[in-house]
Amino acid sequence: MRAEVELEFEDEREAEAVARAVSPDNLEAPEGLRVETWWEGRTVYTVVECERGVESLLATLDDLLACVHSAERALKALRGL
Repeated sequence: MRAEVELEFEDEREAEAVARAVSPDNLEAPEGLRVETWWEGRTVYTVVECERGVESLLATLDDLLACVHSAERALKALRGL
């Protein structure tokens, strides 16, 4: 199975920060799961390839989006300083 996620941000700097925040997951995926994240302009792209079943794919996507949300909240908090 394969899922592709595209998320647009206000600017390239924000997209880069979010992509870098979730990119360590690219290196720590268990066997049968591949996650790759990058940014182009103000868009963050993530591709998830999963051989571990639909439940694992959905859990991975849920984790990814939770991490993106946390990164967005951190960026907003930093802007408020």
